Amino acid sequence: MAVMINTASLTGIEGNIISVEVNIENGLPCFNIVGLADTSVREAKDRVRAAIINSGFKFPIKKITVNLAPADIKKVGTLFDLPIALGILFDTKQITFKDFNEFLVLGELSLFGKLNRVKGVLPLTIEGFKNNIKNFIVPYDNAEECSIVKNVNCYPFDNLKQVVSFIQNRDIMTYKNKNEKTILKSKLDFSDVVGQESCKRAIEVAAAGNHNIIMIGPPGSGKTMLARRVPTILPKLSYKEALEVTKIYSAAGILNKKQSLITEPPFRNPHHTTTPIALIGGGSNLLPGEISLAHNGVLFLDEILEFKRNVLEVLRQPIEENFITISRYNGKVNYPCNFMTIMASNPCKCGNFGSNKHCICTEYERKKYISKLSGPLIDRMDIFIFVTSPSFKDFNDNSRNQSSKIMKQQVLKARKIQYERLKNSKINYNSQMDNNLIKKYCKLSINSNKLLNNIFSNYNLSARAYNRILKVSRTIADLDNSECINEEHLIEALHYRKFLNNKIV
Repeated sequence: MAVMINTASLTGIEGNIISVEVNIENGLPCFNIVGLADTSVREAKDRVRAAIINSGFKFPIKKITVNLAPADIKKVGTLFDLPIALGILFDTKQITFKDFNEFLVLGELSLFGKLNRVKGVLPLTIEGFKNNIKNFIVPYDNAEECSIVKNVNCYPFDNLKQVVSFIQNRDIMTYKNKNEKTILKSKLDFSDVVGQESCKRAIEVAAAGNHNIIMIGPPGSGKTMLARRVPTILPKLSYKEALEVTKIYSAAGILNKKQSLITEPPFRNPHHTTTPIALIGGGSNLLPGEISLAHNGVLFLDEILEFKRNVLEVLRQPIEENFITISRYNGKVNYPCNFMTIMASNPCKCGNFGSNKHCICTEYERKKYISKLSGPLIDRMDIFIFVTSPSFKDFNDNSRNQSSKIMKQQVLKARKIQYERLKNSKINYNSQMDNNLIKKYCKLSINSNKLLNNIFSNYNLSARAYNRILKVSRTIADLDNSECINEEHLIEALHYRKFLNNKIV
């Protein structure tokens, strides 16, 4: 008699309900798994056989066929071990499982019957709940992320014996999430940064409107210090945003067993030797990349001009569209990647251009070095700042060292204004406004309009650069609690578009 156990499969960060159908009959002893299963799933045969025997149960010496339905969805991973084992035990009448349709079962088995942690339990739990399944049997190390979802019954176990005992006796209560959220308290603060008040102001504007920013400056000027402190002035994630971030980390398998809902904006800092696949995602298992792991947070690219040109160019579409579609021979997935981009670089090879030290680079070498940033990528940056080396006076003047607490208050105030303005447009930040929203909300005063007209004519700005100037101006006006974009707001935004040699881009 065939039996069916509910489980789920992961595609990107979305789950698919899978039925594990087990049929045991007389015939030449064999163990077959069908239903578009990859190598890791087919290897379950040996793990399941050893786990059943070493847990004190009998493994049938018959013809065993396991079908993973629907058969047109590729099955990847080791989470099918436990439902396959339960299906075999149920079909051989070693256990009774009358309400199996009300449970979704996930878990990898060791050869000794121990339940090992699997990745993607949070998105799979969400998918099960959407399909009216409220009871989940998972490995104990996945208990925290499974129990994040409200109104579900999570039953975590350490081994196959415990699972069988629960099915037979129903002798444990549902697991309650010990920590409703994971808060990572940062010891970093902008008050640690000596001087750099103009840079702090630019970062405050960038954080308020979720704008992309690039910092150019000599080594030791504080670019990395400034970037690492940006998360300290960003608001906590909403429940919806936190769930999106936690789903991505769960699918990537980097959510540790004690970690629950992530409510702090993520900060990702990939090395300049990273590959395009590591940055945007993909590979044989179509895993999320750094840009998706930075979703609703910050992607910091230090030493940006040391990245390979082809690596930088893959960022152009995700920065603009806030999602990435990865298509490979083995499937197609969509990952969200709405992040704030921070780039940092030296101004030249020796790094001394624009500082008090002597620069040994020629004009041609400086232009060649900076040319790694293509025009289209520069167009996607909202704010450009030059970070100068702090002076001796800065080290002895603590009166102007602005703290993260004060900056965060300003950011929260501006974001609240944006939320009220954009709440009916399905976006949250000024940086995400399209042409229609720019025309509607970026109202210029008469003097501001004349100034922008002159700048546009004299510097041949692209349409994208023109729109970004308006969006940054809108954020500056929000920080000033001004409904109209005045001349001083536009001048500050234009100042942030200056690149090397005071050229407006």
